Amino acid sequence: MARSTATPTNQGDRLVGKNRRAQFEYELGERHEAGLVLIGSEARSLRINAPGLSDAWVDIDSRGQAWVKGLRIPVLKHAAFGHDETRMRKLLLHAEEIEQLRSAIERQGMTLVVTKVYFKHNRAKIELAVARGRKKHDKRQLLRERDAAREAQQAMRRAKTG
Repeated sequence: MARSTATPTNQGDRLVGKNRRAQFEYELGERHEAGLVLIGSEARSLRINAPGLSDAWVDIDSRGQAWVKGLRIPVLKHAAFGHDETRMRKLLLHAEEIEQLRSAIERQGMTLVVTKVYFKHNRAKIELAVARGRKKHDKRQLLRERDAAREAQQAMRRAKTG
């Protein structure tokens, strides 16, 4: 009997890392998916270890290429060829997408922040968001809102059980 060559659509889809700090530090706007150019030891390391996304951001150079900076991919001890943990990595985007992102970051106070790293069909991808930095008082207000929502949820649970 022949084996089926059809594979499920979600085979290899796996979240590797999420930047939870980005939602607190920035007001996140539209999101984009980009491919990530890696060398062998980096791809292997991503499958084993979680990357450091807290300082990761995207820059677009004068030649119209997008680069992710500050993304920390841990070095494997047993890799034949190591890599620099925080080197710049090229992003795979269409020229129209890069121009759209460039116009977004040229607006006042906008930046491109990495929010997720994942594998999709065994290819490394990142999700980046157009973001605006929050002010200190905005962060405090956000914390107050979260605390109020949490207390309301707890009160609802107590009312149901009690």
